[in-house]
Amino acid sequence: MPYLRRFLVIPFLFLLALSGVSAMADDEDDLWAPTPPRLSYMDGEVSYWRQGSDDWVSARPNLALAEGDALYTGKRSNLELQFDSRSFVRADENSQLTLTNQESNYTQFKVTSGLVSFDIRSMSVGDTVEVSTPDAVFIIEHPGYYRVEVNSTTHFITRRGGRATVTTADGRSMSIYPSEDIVVKPGNPVQVATYAAPDADAWDRWNDARTDRMSDSVSARYLPPGIYGAEELDHYGHWRMVPEYGSVWIPYNVGPDWVPYSTGSWVWDPYYEWTWIDDAPWGWAPFHYGRWVFIDGFWAWAPGPVIRRPIYSPALVAFMIRDGDISARISIGLPGLWWVALSWGEPVLPWWGHHKHRGHPRWTGWGGPRIINNVVINRTTIINVGDIHYRNARLPRAILTVPADKFGRERFRATVETRFRDENFRTVRGDLPIKPSRPNLIGGAPKGVQPPRDLVSRPVVSTRPPRERTLPWVDQQPQVRTQAGPEPRLVKPPSRRDEDVRNMPRPAYAPQPGPERTPPPLPPRFGDAGTAIPPPPPATVRSQSTTREQNTERKEVRTTTRPVQAPVATPPSPSRQAPSSRQESVRTERTQSGPASVHRDVGQDRRSQSLPGQPANQTYKGRDQESRRGDDRWKH
Repeated sequence: MPYLRRFLVIPFLFLLALSGVSAMADDEDDLWAPTPPRLSYMDGEVSYWRQGSDDWVSARPNLALAEGDALYTGKRSNLELQFDSRSFVRADENSQLTLTNQESNYTQFKVTSGLVSFDIRSMSVGDTVEVSTPDAVFIIEHPGYYRVEVNSTTHFITRRGGRATVTTADGRSMSIYPSEDIVVKPGNPVQVATYAAPDADAWDRWNDARTDRMSDSVSARYLPPGIYGAEELDHYGHWRMVPEYGSVWIPYNVGPDWVPYSTGSWVWDPYYEWTWIDDAPWGWAPFHYGRWVFIDGFWAWAPGPVIRRPIYSPALVAFMIRDGDISARISIGLPGLWWVALSWGEPVLPWWGHHKHRGHPRWTGWGGPRIINNVVINRTTIINVGDIHYRNARLPRAILTVPADKFGRERFRATVETRFRDENFRTVRGDLPIKPSRPNLIGGAPKGVQPPRDLVSRPVVSTRPPRERTLPWVDQQPQVRTQAGPEPRLVKPPSRRDEDVRNMPRPAYAPQPGPERTPPPLPPRFGDAGTAIPPPPPATVRSQSTTREQNTERKEVRTTTRPVQAPVATPPSPSRQAPSSRQESVRTERTQSGPASVHRDVGQDRRSQSLPGQPANQTYKGRDQESRRGDDRWKH
């Protein structure tokens, strides 16, 4: 009898172990995993290089960047990356930008040439953004607007209260205050000087207006703050409330035969492995978060209840093979691979991440009910993966396929499977039966614009070395360092203690003083500001095409969304136009006779006298000569 009791306990312990594995996977939802920066916008020729690939290829919107990815903008081109809920990086023409490292609370970029702006509207305590340049590394730990220009010298400009530290190639650390222009020149030692930040130009104003517009998305009210791409949802679909799923988003301008995950490509990511890159301009959030449901003949994206912290997934699909394909594990002669979008509450079987989580059902980042075969389950339910049947797989045209030799090698429109029924398939657990190779790194992207060799080989200063990942193929590796650049010059990072930062030395004060910066006008009164701001234009559906018409549209957005400040009163000039109405004339007279006029007159009287000392708000003398961009490109 004791022997029989032990015999019955063994299966129970085995089932308990299975339950423990499932529970352990669910309990690790809070472990950090990177959300890849998203290539959210591009205009013109933009190319990228991924570690291990053979050449630079054309980039496209919704590209998920991995550590080591480098971007380059051609002539009259620019791009935008989103790397946090309210943080953006934008690069102008002839700029090279690299995502070097991405860790918890730490993101590292490298800029070897061009003009790059970091528009950071919010930062959590302890977060750090590092910007490596040829002669110094800049550490950002506060929200603000930061503009980096790298040419023969490096300019680092702070606005909107931005504060940072700079560490030069020879190891000296200095503090940077708001509204400064830090000029770094190569040499031994490296020369560092501080000037007043110049007036904002068209590039800065475009950055401000674009972030303002993206930060005021209506779709954001349905999503957690960590999900990128909410603004695109405003322009390409409708939000609806349905009893079963709550708020859902329905795309428009898709054909009746359209199916989720049907137009795009699969790309090999060094961290997330097989990753879906959708062709639609709105194709980020609906393919990395939430679930897809079919309602009354329409495909709708259901983000589910808003949760504290969303978790990115490379795709939310179930992969399948035909039941009986004995070659699945070695992918020899595999006729194809099938996939279907997950429906409401269904789990994903990860093919990425730690091996102990692969193939185990997970609802990481999902705030709604957990559903298996149309039954709501709890965290302790034991799941037989082989018995999972996916709701969308029963629909007539929801299962998609592509030949195995084309998977991850080219952009495609997937074929709808009509030959077999869902019961003829078996769910793939863990690693996909497709062995990755070097062409999968780019997913069939064509060759792109090549950056000059001297930019690629330019070394930078950094506080951490780049991390290298082992690629899953064993053929001869390309010259990775030749492509990505030489090893950085490592320096000790500055102290993060507040008292040490306050006592940190400052750069030399204006050794090459230029003109004094003109003080800004006084803020307008409420009544004056209300009449000065033009009404907003009607909402239009924007396109993600890389055409000059789109560039024109972007400029129009900049001019219409940025508030126009009422000018400070000045003496009448013959060249100025008269007010168009009596009401405007009265308002002008009132402004000229108000306190602003008195203040300005007093200031003019004081300036006529000899003031002690030297001007303090001097800009860099050589800025006009060094400027690499023409403002006429942004004029309208």
